[in-house]
Amino acid sequence: MNVKGNIVDILNKRIFKGEVVVRNGKISAINEIHHEVENYILPGFVDAHIHIESSMLVPSEFAKIAVIHGTVATVSDPHEIANVLGVKGVDFMIENGKKVPLKFNFGAPSCVPATSFESAGAIISAEDIKLLMANSDIKYLAEMMNYPGVLFDDDEVLKKIQHAKNNNKPIDGHAPGLRGEDISKYIAAGISTDHECFSYDEAEEKLQKGMKVIIREGSAAKNFEALIDLLPEHFENMMFCSDDKHPDDLLLGHINQLCERAVAKGIDVFKVLQAACINPVKHYNLDVGLLQEGDAADFILVDNLKEFNVLETYINGELVAKNGKSFVKSVPFEVLNNFNTDIKKVTDFRFASSSKKIRVIEALDGELVTNEIIADSLIVNGNLVSNIDTDVLKMTVVNRYKNQMPSMAFIKNFGLEEGAIASSVGHDSHNIIAVGVSDEMICKAVNLIIKNRGGVCAVTLLEEKIVSLPVAGIMSDKSAQEIGEQYAELDKMAKKMGSQLRAPYMSLSFMALLVIPSLKLSDKGLFNGEKFQFTSLEVN
Repeated sequence: MNVKGNIVDILNKRIFKGEVVVRNGKISAINEIHHEVENYILPGFVDAHIHIESSMLVPSEFAKIAVIHGTVATVSDPHEIANVLGVKGVDFMIENGKKVPLKFNFGAPSCVPATSFESAGAIISAEDIKLLMANSDIKYLAEMMNYPGVLFDDDEVLKKIQHAKNNNKPIDGHAPGLRGEDISKYIAAGISTDHECFSYDEAEEKLQKGMKVIIREGSAAKNFEALIDLLPEHFENMMFCSDDKHPDDLLLGHINQLCERAVAKGIDVFKVLQAACINPVKHYNLDVGLLQEGDAADFILVDNLKEFNVLETYINGELVAKNGKSFVKSVPFEVLNNFNTDIKKVTDFRFASSSKKIRVIEALDGELVTNEIIADSLIVNGNLVSNIDTDVLKMTVVNRYKNQMPSMAFIKNFGLEEGAIASSVGHDSHNIIAVGVSDEMICKAVNLIIKNRGGVCAVTLLEEKIVSLPVAGIMSDKSAQEIGEQYAELDKMAKKMGSQLRAPYMSLSFMALLVIPSLKLSDKGLFNGEKFQFTSLEVN
């Protein structure tokens, strides 16, 4: 097979007319020849950090859509399913991913459970990490979220890091806001990347201290604008990732969108493409071709180097997508889950109090971090309730692995004026999380999730809508088109109910993520992520 076009040689910063000769899945030659073809041939895009589970798709279904956008590989942390099913969940992701051409590169989840302050469905110990690191299918130690464990020399954490070092595998970081001596010690432990930077200064410090910074632009966390101006100077040490990408967003685009935005800012196209195509392959030692002789034939054709409209995608020399059509086929798989809690009563969501002030989570649109604010309480019949007028709504996290009383908090900026929304996608432990205007609506939404053994839903007095997620309670067994359309309808319903958030369900899923400051809620209670300890809802 010979493919003609303008060949984009990223490493040598040149573009020339030529043809790529493919034999047995490899590039046997790249010939410089004259022709009239105007398309551009370049290495495929690589998402440098993503939780496939957050697309609500199993890997094989994710691949069907990602290849349309020119993605040939991902660096994937199966942290989410591991929190539900442990090593068995990691194995599921690897095996399902192997059934399709896209090159998934899975890591060993380093923090399962992410903290001891929440209830997860499984534990992955240092001994488990040792076994996973010896597995050739595991490419790296996934994000070390427990940065306090690194800073305070926690024995279990240090063992996990050492197992990665013993196998010469990279160690991913997760250290939002960590600066000064703390980030220096974190890096010194052997941690080489961070995708959690949310300010220019923070990212610049980490780059100067030797870290690779991954620019994240997902469905909830959007740090592209804050960090992109670092790319011209630091392009050799930066990458792009989505981290978490909901299905409706994935249907629209992937890493190709970030390249378009970066080039539109006037950044040199070779620097942009080095971050998007080259750096992840080199940093993680991936078996992904870089459009060089002898490489695997992993490359894409685009119509221009501004919009990056993908015309064709090749993986191992196989044409896997053309003009928006995917040739990746659906594959059969076993549906695994871990859901073991009973239907709840409205009284389970009551919070008896006489406190005049409460501690409230302030959700920030497009951010995983939150603020802590103090607000006036609204008490009816001795029960703390949602205040629609001030947009301070009751929120709950319900343990889905065993019967336990729900934990309660209050949250601002969800904006609901009726009903409730709920999800069993609740990072990191994937318990049920819900926000609503009344205890009755919250209970109704939670029970809809329980009856379906996982999903995301919206309920009002007159209507209820759910996207079922039977695979581990966090993924669908359906196609991206089906799940994307259903999810878009659900998103529309939440916004009709009053939410002003760009991605209310993605934002909701992170309100239980304790390792990102400042105030979050686990199934065990309200948690201060800066002090790394529980705190009280009532303010005396």
